[in-house]
Amino acid sequence: METIPHYINGARVTDADRFGPVFNPATGQQEKQVALASAARTEEAIAAARAALPAWRATSLAKRTTIFFKVREILTQRKSELAAILTSEHGKVLSDAEGEIARGLENIDFATGLSHMLKGERSEQVSSGIDVHSVRQPVGVVACITPFNFPAMVPLWMIGSALACGNTVLLKPSEKDPSAAVFIAEAFAEAGLPAGVLNVVQGDKEAVDVLLEHPEVKAVSFVGSTPVAQSIYKRAAEHGKRVQALGGAKNHMVVLPDADLDMAADAAVSAAYGSAGERCMAVSVLVAVGNIADDLVKAISSRMADLKIGAGTDPDSQMGPLITAEHRDRVASYVSGAEGEGATVVVDGRSQQFDSDGFFIGVSLVDHVKPGMKVYDDEIFGPVLSVVRVDTYSDAVQLVNDNQFGNGTAIFTRDGGAARQFEFDVEAGMVGVNVPIPVPVGTFSFGGWKNSLFGDTHMYGPDSIRFYTRGKVVTTRWPDPSTSVIDLGFPQVD
Repeated sequence: METIPHYINGARVTDADRFGPVFNPATGQQEKQVALASAARTEEAIAAARAALPAWRATSLAKRTTIFFKVREILTQRKSELAAILTSEHGKVLSDAEGEIARGLENIDFATGLSHMLKGERSEQVSSGIDVHSVRQPVGVVACITPFNFPAMVPLWMIGSALACGNTVLLKPSEKDPSAAVFIAEAFAEAGLPAGVLNVVQGDKEAVDVLLEHPEVKAVSFVGSTPVAQSIYKRAAEHGKRVQALGGAKNHMVVLPDADLDMAADAAVSAAYGSAGERCMAVSVLVAVGNIADDLVKAISSRMADLKIGAGTDPDSQMGPLITAEHRDRVASYVSGAEGEGATVVVDGRSQQFDSDGFFIGVSLVDHVKPGMKVYDDEIFGPVLSVVRVDTYSDAVQLVNDNQFGNGTAIFTRDGGAARQFEFDVEAGMVGVNVPIPVPVGTFSFGGWKNSLFGDTHMYGPDSIRFYTRGKVVTTRWPDPSTSVIDLGFPQVD
């Protein structure tokens, strides 16, 4: 059985005391195992990153830029190979896997502009004979802890800017689909990244505990569920680290009565069931305003009947399996409990039969959902769309703003004034207007509000430069020695 290795100091490392299973979600069979890092192995990777830091930090911006252009070329040429790895371990369809890679490469594109991003500022003659300039310098060794749902894109979110800024990186991917991380690290090595600058530590809580507490790790970036994000934020901050921890979501799509019904229905199906709903920007709540609800539910349910669910390698498949059998059963439990809470199950994904032993479930649509029901309150992270009916625009905004999460939201309308007001009123970090999944392009930054984000900065884009660097201000004077005097007072400009 293939063993997925660590990648430490430029080499694959497979020996371990513990191994974790890696399944093919489409078949339900274990096809690989992954080496799980001990505390000692994790410390070995930290030592490699620390040793590589001085030389990488001193590497010219021109040289770093060349590496990023090369790695972009390599990953683009080998996109189909990486997509096949994603499909085999995560289960998503190949087209979705290729789309994930393309969105991840946006962050490599952004990183190629590092010479511009790292420019400081300068003011001369701020006082007599005194100039001031600012620079941004790397924080040091950083840890990037990534989730199972985007095993290529989210690592590229983090490591692109982290490396561009002159840091060395410890990437800890999900143990459920860990191969993509090694593939990416070796692509960087092929592009010329020195050994030890990017290391992959496979593992579970044992490895994470070391990353959160080790004094040489200066910053931690995390994407995952809210309870884990809260825990990581607290523990890493207690150990003096800079932290950004992105948590869960319950994204609402508000549909006003004037919206294009077909456009809204297409968008709802795409955003709710794409990638089997296993994405933090999936639409999980449809907010139908006024008299549009019945027609909208009918339009969505009619489209659901035509969805093709199957193995990600099947070119006809539009949706693949869930990541594990346990997660599939958890998603099914929300549909099971919805009617008992007073909701109406319009389409029940549990009833769909599959020929495979894979971790498949059908798509579900639940109507007449209200806050307080588990199907509404919890992040399900699966192909379940809840419909909440409200009377007015104000009711819709209050519903969104009262939710504990504030990751993304969207509004569908033909009314520009209503859309502008929604953008102003709504409490969420990312907003779409007739765009159901408003994930920002790489030149902006990704992140939510409330219980969807713990920390002060968002992911990738301009915020990432601030996160992965520290500012330094230098004040200089080259005076005539004859003008030097003793002055015990507080420095003042003149």
